[in-house]
Amino acid sequence: MSSDSIALGQPTVGEEELAAVAEVFRSGWLAGAGPACRRFEERFAQVTGTAHALTTANCGSALFLGLQVLGVKPGDEVIVGDYTFPATGHAVVQAGAKPVFADIRPDVFSADPAHVEALVTPRTVGILAVDVAGQPGDFDEYRAIADKHGLWLFEDAACAAGATYRTRPAGSLADLAAFSFHGRKGITAGEGGALVSDREDLIARARKLHTYGIEPAISREGSDTLPIPEFHELGYNFRLSDVQAAIMNVQLDRLPDLLAARRSVAKRYYEAFADVDALTVPVELPDREHPWQAYLLTVAPEVSRDTLAMRVREQGVQCNFGTYASHLQPIYGPQAPLPVSADAFARQLAIPMHANLTDAEVTRVAEVVREAVQSLS
Repeated sequence: MSSDSIALGQPTVGEEELAAVAEVFRSGWLAGAGPACRRFEERFAQVTGTAHALTTANCGSALFLGLQVLGVKPGDEVIVGDYTFPATGHAVVQAGAKPVFADIRPDVFSADPAHVEALVTPRTVGILAVDVAGQPGDFDEYRAIADKHGLWLFEDAACAAGATYRTRPAGSLADLAAFSFHGRKGITAGEGGALVSDREDLIARARKLHTYGIEPAISREGSDTLPIPEFHELGYNFRLSDVQAAIMNVQLDRLPDLLAARRSVAKRYYEAFADVDALTVPVELPDREHPWQAYLLTVAPEVSRDTLAMRVREQGVQCNFGTYASHLQPIYGPQAPLPVSADAFARQLAIPMHANLTDAEVTRVAEVVREAVQSLS
């Protein structure tokens, strides 16, 4: 791939982030769970419409911590939306439970509520619902199922910063929610994550577990005694560094503009591809605001998605498959067939989507994809 190719994803960072990092350097507190983390947590809780937030090393650790504080144990089953990067299912396995994958809606690719309910057994303890490409799933329906069966509800909002569902922010739709700040996400520090909730007890326990099972050092700042923490339970090192938190504080400032830029790109793509018979454009449901972390085209069965991807790449436009049908991954062992998710896995193509795309680049992407489709139809 040439250096002037159009990137699939790209962070928006600049002098403001560098200045924030320099301020952390001057403070002398570069380690995790420090003042910059606390500032970001307070602000991110407001953005997500929740009472509490905890920064983490990444979204995978946020998912794992969330399952831990929800009390997941060996022998439990957790229903998981199937169409997702396997970090979602991995977290369930790492917690000692069994992921039971639910098939998806064919239009927005989040878990089909009817299939979620059909999977409930006496061993089911909760529902882990994924905001696919950032657009929230059917959370009112998931909540009704959870309440009916006495289950908890956990939102995998890895891609969803800035999204809404029926005017409520992503993150506020479940008992807990986990976010990612990986380099391809809408706001990013390269890596990082967060766990948010209205429940103080869950976040307080997660905060303790994410620092080896003791209170973070900042909680002991200014003490007039010599506090020596005691370790009463096994914890982990899942802290975000203050360097990354400083970047994230600037990224929060950028969030409205980043969302507006992505939405503008999505509108241009819709106009470019809506009349191409061999492509189905993604759907933004009218009761939701899509943050467009990714733009996923669905390729008609008669066109090879893989061949199309290679043709597009040859023209200097980066692209990739959409995401995974988790139940097909060998690590999870034999699984019941989930035809809708498997079909999306075989036919979806992710094309460039980020806030830095210029009008000329969007036009170029559209031209390349249309021409490649025509050559294969």
